[in-house]
Amino acid sequence: MGMTLKRFQSNAVKLLLESMDEPRRDIILKSPTGSGKTIILTHFMDEYMKSRGKTVFVWLTPGKGNLEEQSKRKMDAYIRNAQTKLLDDVIKRGFAENDACFINWEKLTKKDNSAFKEGDYGSFPERIDQAINDGLTFKVIIDESHANFTEKSDAVVRLFKTDKIIRCSATPFVDKRAKLLEIAEEDVIAEGLIKKLLVINENFPQVIETENHTKYLLEKALAKQRRLRRAFIERGANVNPLIVVQIPNDSDALLETVERFFENNGISYDTGTLAVWLSEKHINLENIDKVNAEPIAVIIKQAIATGWDCPRAHILVKRENMEETFEVQTIGRIRRMPEAKHYNDYLLDSCYIYTFDRKFTQGVKASLGKAALDAKTLFVKSEHKSVSLVKEQRKTVTDLRDSRKALSAIAEYVRTEYRLTGDKKSNRTKLQSGGFVFSDSIVKYTLSGKAVVLEELSESDRLNAIEVKEPINTHDHGREYHRRVSKIGLEIGMEYSRVNAIVCKLFGDKFGYSDKVCALSPRELYAFAINNSDALRRTFREALAADLAQQSMSVAAISEKPFNIPHSVMFTYDSANKVQTESAKNVYQGYLLSAEPRSSSEKKFERFCEKCATVDWVYKNGDKGDEYLSIVYSDNAGRQKLFYPDYVLSVNGEIWIIETKGGFDKLGASEDIDIFSSKKFAVLKAYLQKHSLKGGFVRYDKQSEELCICTDVYNDDIRSESWKLLDEVLV
Repeated sequence: MGMTLKRFQSNAVKLLLESMDEPRRDIILKSPTGSGKTIILTHFMDEYMKSRGKTVFVWLTPGKGNLEEQSKRKMDAYIRNAQTKLLDDVIKRGFAENDACFINWEKLTKKDNSAFKEGDYGSFPERIDQAINDGLTFKVIIDESHANFTEKSDAVVRLFKTDKIIRCSATPFVDKRAKLLEIAEEDVIAEGLIKKLLVINENFPQVIETENHTKYLLEKALAKQRRLRRAFIERGANVNPLIVVQIPNDSDALLETVERFFENNGISYDTGTLAVWLSEKHINLENIDKVNAEPIAVIIKQAIATGWDCPRAHILVKRENMEETFEVQTIGRIRRMPEAKHYNDYLLDSCYIYTFDRKFTQGVKASLGKAALDAKTLFVKSEHKSVSLVKEQRKTVTDLRDSRKALSAIAEYVRTEYRLTGDKKSNRTKLQSGGFVFSDSIVKYTLSGKAVVLEELSESDRLNAIEVKEPINTHDHGREYHRRVSKIGLEIGMEYSRVNAIVCKLFGDKFGYSDKVCALSPRELYAFAINNSDALRRTFREALAADLAQQSMSVAAISEKPFNIPHSVMFTYDSANKVQTESAKNVYQGYLLSAEPRSSSEKKFERFCEKCATVDWVYKNGDKGDEYLSIVYSDNAGRQKLFYPDYVLSVNGEIWIIETKGGFDKLGASEDIDIFSSKKFAVLKAYLQKHSLKGGFVRYDKQSEELCICTDVYNDDIRSESWKLLDEVLV
């Protein structure tokens, strides 16, 4: 791959590849603005075409903004030797195997379009028919699909006779018959691509008295812009944050009011610091998207055009009564991070809305949920300013895994999990008992039987499973082998060549390796990887997170720095929560028990601390950033990560550090989805022992309806002696 994908992007590629094997024609990719949709789709197309011959992708884009050219340029940049074409290229040269063709809808659907007319090179429909006659199959991607849902566009899609249509949008129309793939906004935030929070009317008083609503909002926005600008300069980032002012369509008087306000503050068209984007007026828009561009504010009348990316846009000012439906795209334009990374500063990692439009703010909250919250600045109580701990940080930050360590970890995990020995014949039998398939054929299953209604097809006990075998051919099945091994790589964040080497060394007879599990011939190895790809993906992922004897980390790779509770914090909460009780135990003045975002375990723990007589004070740690308390751990392939424990508290004058996790259901089954929990517990315990502190993991037990704590030996069984009632430990 031409560039390193973020983890959520790799996962999206993997899910898209899997969806192409499913029977449903339509796939919907719901992707938040700023998530790198083009990066995801170009890498997906590249991976798919590597493993499937005779394929052509057609990427259809909206009419405005020359998006097809932007998308083509990005694929050329991301994918080495990509075969990309625009509509003119297709008309002149036709379609070819492995083409990725970027075409503007408008050029196909507008009146008098030339693509459907006979010309020197033939028409567009003729080029499609030629490709189909040559044995090529089309796969269609519809970009910004919410904006292109017409009878004409549907007629165009039908020309391709495709069996797969991928529709992409931040706000798609969701058809129940389609396969929905949704990229979680929190995953995009975690990678630093979009801002952590959207803050609505920060520090507004309960009652506002003002003679001029517009001036009040603009003053707030300009003060915030200047503070943001200073903060960027202080950290050496030449970013000029942009204010976006949205006004109603037919309000020339309001436009003049906004222009006059900015001119009175030294911001004007003449100086290049004010821009305007109206249908009849375009001023200072050239290069406005550059992070250090001159304009401090831009005035617009409607939602900014599709495809307009201006990551430095930080603030939105919106007058009330604009009588428009809320659009996620409008908010999306101020949510990108200017340099595609977080600055670990709540001021710079947030975007801001100033508006008196109650209907709009309700739309924002309904759409973004806990990513759009009420906020206010809180200050630490003076008696807690002196609290001091030690935080651990990585000396070298890398996202790469050591393939030798990964091989060693996977070998040890497989050996331990299936009780393997040096006897390869015995190992094969044990792996078969564990569900692995050994064959020199591709084994597939289908169902036979009678189903009265369609729903019964999902009830497999009504039907008989029939095994279908297809003899392996290393030439014919080479693409399929590559595809399956690539998906394993996407699962664990390693490139194909390295994962292929691990598979060959562990299971093949052609590579020497001391801990080899089996010695399969090339034909058997191909069949093994294809037949067991799901089991191998799961095994490799679990191996990198498991507690293994060989796993260790060099202390030299960790640096230690002093940690103090941040003096101020942007506190976010849900103003609609019926409980707005102020916490007496929290280190911040004004901290409410309606704090968001919080997990169920965190909410229960905060309420527990509030009532527990032995708890002196509580600090809620952040989940990412240099200013928060962190501890270093690593997976079994040597990739270092930072663990941010949830809480620091004082119990009878002693410091405790607590991490809350998903609980246990009423039958005792674990609801913790973090596969690295045991590793985090191990490094937390070592940290506590090193610094003579106390702490542990807290989880909620639904059977007893009590919070329980583990402080010594981590165990995923709530019935074990490791778990004690929290109120019996914090005494």
